[in-house]
Amino acid sequence: MLIYGKNVAKEFLKNPKNVKKVILQDNFDDKEIISILENNTFKVEVLRKYEMDHLVDGLHQGIMLDIKDYRYKDLEDILDENLIVILDHIEDPHNLGAIIRTCEAAGVGGIIIPKDRQVGVTSTVVKTSAGAIYNMKLVQVVNLTTTISKLKDHGFWIVGTSLEDSTDYREIDYTGKIVLVIGNEGKGISRLVKESCDFVAKIPMYGTTNSLNASVASGIMIYEVVRNRK
Repeated sequence: MLIYGKNVAKEFLKNPKNVKKVILQDNFDDKEIISILENNTFKVEVLRKYEMDHLVDGLHQGIMLDIKDYRYKDLEDILDENLIVILDHIEDPHNLGAIIRTCEAAGVGGIIIPKDRQVGVTSTVVKTSAGAIYNMKLVQVVNLTTTISKLKDHGFWIVGTSLEDSTDYREIDYTGKIVLVIGNEGKGISRLVKESCDFVAKIPMYGTTNSLNASVASGIMIYEVVRNRK
């Protein structure tokens, strides 16, 4: 998997265990990155700009990293966690990457995504997460409602998010084992998933905007849970 750009490269080169190869443009001159490369044993390939341009569709800034593919975890790997996030068919890789980064920063125990109609781990997701995905347990499941039922059997309370038939997110008790469900960017959480929730929370809107970006809503909800546990 290829990722590119100086900033994301610096993040990955600090913890190089997931880097297979570094690809540099022949006139690359970033002194900080060159110093990192000189002090490590990375496999480095040097190409001309036009050769690199053919490898990716984006501004590579003269550096690419060939990184290891992400390995999804099993549901059993996160059942002992206290806070899990379920993403109900998120389609934008930038949203997924941003949510992963927030989850890792907040100490979320795992993220669950469906296998169908949901963006998986792509180079854009890895880049947007700034590498945080490799420190995050990401689980793919076939059926969200079946998975929620299993999570309930292991003591989790399920908190969905919706503007309709819902409670102000600040009025919900987040003690105990919690699963937060974040819905699709356009449609929100699906009907069956919503019916499976123990609570449905809403983030009040005070302006003319009637909804928030999925990654922004995730951040607000996640840190409300964290705040309530301090």
